[in-house]
Amino acid sequence: MSKQKQAQLKKSVASFATPDTKASIKQLLNTLLPFIFLWYLAYQSLSVSVWLTFLFAVVASGFVIRIFIIFHDCAHQSFFKNKRANRIVGTITGIITLFAFEKWKRSHAIHHATSGNLDKRGTGDVWVMTVEEYAQASFRGRLAYRLYRNPIIMFGLGPLYLFLLSNRFNRKGARPKERWNTYLINASVVIIYAALIWAIGWQAFLIIQLPILFISGALGIWLFYVQHQFEDSYFENESEWDFVKAAVDGSSYYKLPKVIQWMTGSIGFHHVHHLSPRVPNYKLEEAHESTPPLQKATTITLASSLKSIRFRLYDEANKRFVSFKEMKDILRKRKSGIRISPGRTTVQEK
Repeated sequence: MSKQKQAQLKKSVASFATPDTKASIKQLLNTLLPFIFLWYLAYQSLSVSVWLTFLFAVVASGFVIRIFIIFHDCAHQSFFKNKRANRIVGTITGIITLFAFEKWKRSHAIHHATSGNLDKRGTGDVWVMTVEEYAQASFRGRLAYRLYRNPIIMFGLGPLYLFLLSNRFNRKGARPKERWNTYLINASVVIIYAALIWAIGWQAFLIIQLPILFISGALGIWLFYVQHQFEDSYFENESEWDFVKAAVDGSSYYKLPKVIQWMTGSIGFHHVHHLSPRVPNYKLEEAHESTPPLQKATTITLASSLKSIRFRLYDEANKRFVSFKEMKDILRKRKSGIRISPGRTTVQEK
């Protein structure tokens, strides 16, 4: 894509990058109120059946994801026109989702500025090693990476790590505004949780809240993971890296059923979001449908997205994700003097 076409593409999407206050308030109401009501129903259903409570908790976890999308938009200053309003709502939704608003806003901004850049990985993104990096890593480095990329650990222990550790502490060198926002959110969580435990008992609280947090956390990590970890995702070194290509070619269009699309705040239109982070979540689909070039982005479905679980390493030579098994074949063939041509399944002798 030429620079001129890139500029035209960004200009086309920029027309959607204006928050609609009425739409934002409506989304707050149709997200926060159902969540609170579902939490209440979960508590009331404890006297009927724990399984019914669990069902309400599962549905409530979907609304936590939707609340996180509001939090996410506030971090991009795209939910309201007013920065203070974004910060207030972002902090409140951060209390509900257990994310430190100012801290996450910074790391996520870095993620957007460096997504797909092989030379600037490490902040706000999923840990990705290249085939060569893995081959040269120490035993401990390989073990750490294998554990990190293990689905049970990533989606099972990942939520616990985020909620209990990563989101609770400030980074080294954080500015006062960022530090105090984290303190405020932590203190608010302690007070609210203590009040609920005092009101309904710790057993009832844990039966309701733990499934909500775990399910929403696991699904949230999955959404973030799958939309950059597809087979031919875009990765380049700094000298070749391009923001527009990283957005359109390095972010997928996760085509989800309408109900799930609504619950996830249309974040499946991730290529649109990365191209223009100021587009509110409720305008992402419209921007996608109104911009033909964006409709050519890599499309994945619920079924096809499951394949991404086996994508563990990025093969720079062939510009695609590979499994650990494929990595062994690649290294063996390279050692034997055999080269796999990009985009082909056959091998060629050097």
